[in-house]
Amino acid sequence: WYQSRNGLLYNVLIPLLLLLLLLSHLTAWGVHQVTKDQFIDMARRTGKFDEASLEFQKRILHSSGIGDETYIPKSIMAQENCATMKEGRAEASMVMFGALDELFEKTRIRPKDVGVLVVNCSIFNPTPSLSAMIINHYKMRGNILSYNLGGMGCSAGIIAMDLARDMLQANPNSYAVVVSTEMVGYNWYSGKDRSMLIPNCFFRMGCSAILMSNRRRDYTRSKYRLEHIVRTHKGADDRSFRCIYQEEDEEKHKGLKVSIDLVEIGGEALKANITTLGPLVLPFSEQLLFFATLAWGYLFGNNRHPYIPDYKLAFEHFCVHAASKTVLDELQRNLELSDENVEASRMALHRFGNTSSSSIWYELAYLEAKEKVRRGDRVWQLSFGSGFKCNSVVWKAMRRVKKPARNPWLDCLDRYPFQA
Repeated sequence: WYQSRNGLLYNVLIPLLLLLLLLSHLTAWGVHQVTKDQFIDMARRTGKFDEASLEFQKRILHSSGIGDETYIPKSIMAQENCATMKEGRAEASMVMFGALDELFEKTRIRPKDVGVLVVNCSIFNPTPSLSAMIINHYKMRGNILSYNLGGMGCSAGIIAMDLARDMLQANPNSYAVVVSTEMVGYNWYSGKDRSMLIPNCFFRMGCSAILMSNRRRDYTRSKYRLEHIVRTHKGADDRSFRCIYQEEDEEKHKGLKVSIDLVEIGGEALKANITTLGPLVLPFSEQLLFFATLAWGYLFGNNRHPYIPDYKLAFEHFCVHAASKTVLDELQRNLELSDENVEASRMALHRFGNTSSSSIWYELAYLEAKEKVRRGDRVWQLSFGSGFKCNSVVWKAMRRVKKPARNPWLDCLDRYPFQA
């Protein structure tokens, strides 16, 4: 049952379920699987960077938590401009169609059966849209409800999920597909500003495709049920708004500028998000301690060390957006999570890099490949993005999830968890 925040009935009973998750395992033509050293060597050969910029990127890479098997498009290592519409569409076609082909094949759902399509990609937003590219490629039906979310950062995947849920509530007996991705080549920065070089070091290719259903017949074969979505937006604050900002540098090179206050701003957004999420998921004893601490700080002005609820009592699994090693370290410390709790996030960062909005799905795929998800388990997916936003989604496993036949981790699972 869906309920509003004040506890009243929000809508009729709709079994909103996640059927299957397919991720694009990028081994296709036009993609480089590169080590960190190869990345620097190829960047040097393009002639786009001076030695100081190359040395800075090298230092960032070797402390990033990223491994030697991540993927980048070949176009970014060419001497000419890679941020073209042609290259952007080629990269989008590669990752999106690859993930969707596997999704439709595995679920045996025809593209014409899909009633709702939501695509999110922050940087690359062509005309016609990415959702139109998918509709054209798969010849989907003419009355499909399609949406294209742009400029919403790494947390847009949960926003797209929220939109798909609302559409399913308004359209019974329907399927919804959510595609989350980012185009690496289209936002490649070739200047000297160090705050804008950081995204080059972390962002890598990736894509997820999720099938959702509110059809009763799908209840028995669904993997997860959507429990809660909590969204927090700090955009009213100027410092948060400019924390991750797309602009040109002094030499007119376009890129993303990352503020040195990112971790602090992210912590403030996280605090606001879990304050809303806590009452929905925490045991009563933890809620009581949490709100008693908040009340004490409000009344007496002493809130320097607020009580952090034990979210391990609410969730069996955690999928925290794999932005960087520094961000994961801070989240683990602030939420008092164990190494096992953040294992999926650290392994996804090492194997695939920061794949933006699809990273939380690579993490869930890791848990499934390790056969850690059992019936009744609760999964917390937590993401951050420009704006500044912090979003949470909670799933409940409908059954034990066995090792899938198709999974981006299957060819390397025996090497993980990786010990640095």
